[in-house]
Order: sequence, then structure tokens, then C-alpha cells
Amino acid sequence: MKIGTKNFDTKNHCYIMGILNVTPDSFSDGGKFDSLDAALFHAEEMVNQGADILDVGGESTRPGHIQITEDEEIARVTPVIEQLKKRFDVPVSIDTYKSRVAEAALQSGADLVNDIWGLKYDENMAEVIARHQAACCLMQNREQIDYTDYVEDVLDDLRESVQIAKAAGIPDDRIMLDPGVGFGKTYEMNLEIIRVVGRLKELGYPVLLGTSRKSVIGLTLDLPADQREEGTLVTTVLGVEQGCSFVRVHDVETNARAIRMAEAIFREHDLAVR
Repeated sequence: MKIGTKNFDTKNHCYIMGILNVTPDSFSDGGKFDSLDAALFHAEEMVNQGADILDVGGESTRPGHIQITEDEEIARVTPVIEQLKKRFDVPVSIDTYKSRVAEAALQSGADLVNDIWGLKYDENMAEVIARHQAACCLMQNREQIDYTDYVEDVLDDLRESVQIAKAAGIPDDRIMLDPGVGFGKTYEMNLEIIRVVGRLKELGYPVLLGTSRKSVIGLTLDLPADQREEGTLVTTVLGVEQGCSFVRVHDVETNARAIRMAEAIFREHDLAVR
């Protein structure tokens, strides 16, 4: 997969997307990095720890979040993206579902659009991504938890997102898919989609798993957001085993170590069975 100027070997390695929230109300690190200097310092930390992509978010999408104006979101993210592109040689992602924000972010240098609605919220989003020749991460999401055959419905929803992308002219090598842990799902559904995340590979695209510090971990372990690192690491190792190509995380260094260890184990197993 190509993101910006970088080629990612998505068949043989799991890469890290580091989360950079420039919001005052993110569920796990709200307000910590909402100044430019703090955001750049944290970005440098994540790059040094092994982040392969930096994912910039200007609006919290936690349950019960308050939607902000597009202008406010643009004002939050574009200065950060511009500075990230000047300082670091890693692709930058914009976490947004609004085409105006995506347009501004891509003009500022972003390489990937991470859309929690899989191109279905804003009818102009796919065209913006295609015109900028950007990559995209298409997440499965629903307003209502109204599944008939849960896992198959998730796959069908993602197929629809892929169709929208391809109709707009986004090439296959610029698409990754996200099962949407924590979005439009019950606790049990979140556990199930993590357990079978490898099923998404049936669609033929790289898979991103985003579970970092989410409520499914908090509910399982009865822990607040800032104490969910170990639970996240378990899901990262499972993602590697299931063939995920990307994980989106807050704690880069520990997840990088977990990936390295897991890949060593599973690669050795693959060699042995051959």
C-alpha cells in the first residue's frame, strides 16, 4: 500500500499509526496535546518510538461527543499537519469524516484520510480523496445497532464503502479497512469483531485495528482509560496473528515491541509449517 511517498509491505508486517489528538475533550488524552508545541513534542516522541503514520484528530469521536464546526476543526489540525510534514519523514493522516476538513488537511500536506463513516457521512469525501490522490482508511460504522447477521453485515457495510471509493476513482492500493471497534456496536459485538478481525482480509484490502484504550477494554478489565495499555497490547498481538497490517494506538513504544515479538513468533511458525 502506498501512503504519501512511503510504500508499506502490508502482507508481511504490521505498522503503527500513532494517535495525535489535538482536541480538548478526547476520551483518553483530552487537552494534553491541544497546543502546537505539545502536539509536535508528542509527535516526535511517537516517531522516535516507532510510529509509521501520525493520525491527527481535531474533533473527539468518543461516545456522546459534541460536534464542532468545520472551521474550528480546520483551525485545530492544519497548523499541526503543516509542521509535522516539515519536521518528520512519516505519512500524516487526518482523522475526519467531513470533506471540507479533509480538503484543508490534504492541502496542508496530509497523506491519508481516516474516515470513521467509511465515506458515507459526506457525499463529497470520496471525490476529495481521489482528486488529491490520497490514501484512505474506511471504517465500518452504523447509527443504529440493527444487524441481522453481525459479522457478515460488517463485511457488507465495508464492501459498500469500497464501492464508493472505487466509483470516485480511488485505486485499490490506496484503501485500508477498519472494523470500527467501539462504533455502532455493543460490548459483545466489539469483542466478537476483534476476535474475527482476520475475516476482513476476505475483502482484499489491508486491515487496520483500532482498539487502543477503548471502552471494550475498560469494561472487560474495569479500568479507566489511562490504565488500559495491557489490554490494548493483547489486541495488538491478536491483530498481528490475524494478519492486520496496521494498528492505531496511543502507546507506540510498547505496541512496537509487542508487534516485533509477535511477528517473530508467528513468522517462525509459518516457516515451520512450510
